[in-house]
Amino acid sequence: MLDENKEVLDYHLLNNNVPLSELYPSLTDDEQVIEKFYEVVRSGTKLEQVGIFMANEVKANQMNSENFVTITRTPLEYAEHINEMLEIWGNFKIEVQEIFSNENKVYVRWKQSGKHRAEYDGYAPTNKEVIEVGSAVYRLENKKIVEYWIQVDRLGILEQLKINQE
Repeated sequence: MLDENKEVLDYHLLNNNVPLSELYPSLTDDEQVIEKFYEVVRSGTKLEQVGIFMANEVKANQMNSENFVTITRTPLEYAEHINEMLEIWGNFKIEVQEIFSNENKVYVRWKQSGKHRAEYDGYAPTNKEVIEVGSAVYRLENKKIVEYWIQVDRLGILEQLKINQE
């Protein structure tokens, strides 16, 4: 799936010069921008729009207690990451459960549910539902994501995968 979509994503990302304000004129603050980002990009429904929500390079801080990691992602790399999630979890549903902002940072807590459709972390697919809960803080500049800090209940996902294997 990644190889098939890569050319389409490359085209859209390289040729998407439409400013966010033209595509979504009602988005007046950072909180609204992140809500729309979750609706159209993080959900996987309009990955071609990733470039209008993210800076050319974004610092992604993975907040794992055993191994804090910061990587730099381009919009295309983020879209590929979402495509990988779509391969593993199918057309998942993501629900923003809480969102608030302070200055140029926006906090989001979500619940994502999908069907386990491809191998994940050594677990064979079962087509059974798996729920992920997580939260992130996004830092924006000029209505674009430039950095984020993310935490996901990875143990909860692994416990569900174990139970679903039985």
